[in-house]
Amino acid sequence: MSKPRPDNPLIVQGGGMVLLDLHSPRADTARQRLAAFAELVRSPEHVHTYRIDALSVWNARAAGLSAEAMAETLEDCAKYPLPEGYRSQLLELASRYGRVVLGPGEKGPVLHTDTQALAVLLAADAGVAPLLGDRVGPCAFSFAPRDRGWLKQALTAAGFPAEDLCGYEDGDRLAVELRDGRHPAPSFALRPYQEEAAAAFLGSSGRPGGSGVVVLPCGAGKTVVGLAVVAALSQQALVLCTSNTAVAQWRRELLSKTTVRAEDVAEYSGERKEVGPITLATYQMVTWRPAKDADFPHLALLDVRRFGLIVYDEVHVVPAPIFRATAGLQARRRLGLTATLVREDGREADVFSLIGPKRFDIPWRILEDQGFVAQAACTELRVALSPERELAYARAPRRAQFRVAAENERKEALAAELLDRHPGSRALVIGEYLSQLETLARTLGAPLVSGKTPEPERRRLFDSFRQGGVSRLVLSRVGNFALDLPDADLLIQVSGTYGSRQEEAQRLGRILRPKADGRVAHFYTLVSRHTCEEDFAGNRQRFLTEQGYAYRLEVAGSP
Repeated sequence: MSKPRPDNPLIVQGGGMVLLDLHSPRADTARQRLAAFAELVRSPEHVHTYRIDALSVWNARAAGLSAEAMAETLEDCAKYPLPEGYRSQLLELASRYGRVVLGPGEKGPVLHTDTQALAVLLAADAGVAPLLGDRVGPCAFSFAPRDRGWLKQALTAAGFPAEDLCGYEDGDRLAVELRDGRHPAPSFALRPYQEEAAAAFLGSSGRPGGSGVVVLPCGAGKTVVGLAVVAALSQQALVLCTSNTAVAQWRRELLSKTTVRAEDVAEYSGERKEVGPITLATYQMVTWRPAKDADFPHLALLDVRRFGLIVYDEVHVVPAPIFRATAGLQARRRLGLTATLVREDGREADVFSLIGPKRFDIPWRILEDQGFVAQAACTELRVALSPERELAYARAPRRAQFRVAAENERKEALAAELLDRHPGSRALVIGEYLSQLETLARTLGAPLVSGKTPEPERRRLFDSFRQGGVSRLVLSRVGNFALDLPDADLLIQVSGTYGSRQEEAQRLGRILRPKADGRVAHFYTLVSRHTCEEDFAGNRQRFLTEQGYAYRLEVAGSP
C-alpha cells in the first residue's frame, strides 16, 4: 500500500499501538480480525486503541493464526502505510513461537532449538539454564520431567515460548458419552462452535492439543465444551471450580448431559471431601492452608488418582498456588475455560505457559448474531452525590473515596426506578459492599444472596428464581461466577471491584443466555457522577467494548 485509503479504519503506529476509527465503514470487520492478535487498551467514543504485544501474538500463533495473516490484516485495513520495518518486526516476534520445542527423547524429555546459536543463548539465560540438564546435541538439552512447567514459564519470560510436544500420560479409563440423541432423554446437541472448541483443544495430527484455554462468553456453554472433552477422552477427570455453587452446576450438567453415573461424581469442598472418577473441587479448598507460611495440605488431591484431565473453570481467576501446583502437572491434559483471559494481576503469561495457550476464541457479537447468546443493551447511568456525601467524598483519604462514591445512597432509588422501567423482568441487582446490598434488599423487597448465605439457602433461592417463584435477587460478588439463571434479563450493577474488566465481563454474562421469546437483555451500571468511580467504570468497560458492545451514557434525573 502506497497511498492513503481514508475509508480504512486502522492507523498502525510504532511500538505495536493500533488506532481503530469507529466511524469507518469497515470498523466492525477490522475489529473482529484485529481482536485475534491484539488487546484493547483504551475505548473512548470515536477511536479505540489496541496493543499488539508478545503474548497476544503468541496466543494467536498457538491458535493457528499465521504471522502473514496478522500482517495482512494490518495492511488490508490500514489508512496509511505501516511504519517502516513494522511488518518485519511483527513477523520476527511471531516467529519466536515454536523456535523451541519440547519433545520426548529416548531417556526422557528433550528441549530442541532451531539453531545452535539459540541453544547457546538459552544455556546462558539466568532463568532457563538452571532447568536444563545435559547437552544431548548441538541444539538439544535434556531436562527433568518435573521441571517441564517451570521450563516453559522461564522460556516464555526469556522471549522464546516453547511448543510442547512431550505428550500426556493417560489417566484411568472412565466410560463417558454425551447424551446427544443416542441415549434416553434428556438429550441435547452440541452447537457448532462448541464442537469446534472441543476439537481445537483435543488437537489433530496436524495441530497437537491437550492443553490450553477455550474462551467463550458467559451463557455460551463453556461447561458443555468441558463435558465434550471429558467424553472424548473418557478418562478420570478433576474439575476445579470457583465456588460450591459452581460445583453444584457442574454436577447437574454432568448428570443431565452425559452418561456418567451419580456415584462416579465426587465433591471435594468445604461441605464434603470425597474423591472419585470425576472429582469436583473448589479453588478455595485446594489452596487452603492453616497458616500463611504453612504448606497446602489439600494440594495432594491432585495426585490422589490418575486423572487424565484437569479442568480449570473460570481459569482467569486461578489462584497463584494453583499455578505453582500446575507447574508440576504438565503430563496431565489441562483445559482452561473462561469468558476472558484478562487477569487484573497481570499473570496472563502464567496461564499461557502453565495451563496452555488460547486454543479457541469467538467474538461475543458473532454468537449474538447467530442467536446463541441474548442481545444486550448496556447503559451507564451517572447519579449525583447528595451534598452530605459529596462533602464526605471530598474529605475522605484518596484510597477511601471509591467506596464513598460506590455506596451513594441515591443508587437505591435509581435501582427501584429501573425495576419499574422494566415490568415483568427477571432481575439481578449486584454489588460489592454488604451494607449497601442489605439496604437495597430491604428497599426492593428482594432476597439477598451473599457469602454469609448458607449453601442450602443459596440453592433454594436460585432454584426459586429459575422456577419463577422469585423474580428478583440481590447478589454480592458470589454472583460473579458460574451462576446458571437462564431467564435473568435485567442486571443492575450498583458497585464493583474498582476497574475490573474481568468482573464486568462476568456480570454481563449473567444475563446473556438466549431468551425463548428473543427479548433483549439490559445491563445497567450505576456510577456516582464527578467521582473516581467514573474512571474505574471506563476501565471496566474496555473488554466488552472490544467484543463490540456499545455503552449508552445517561445522567440520572436529566430529561
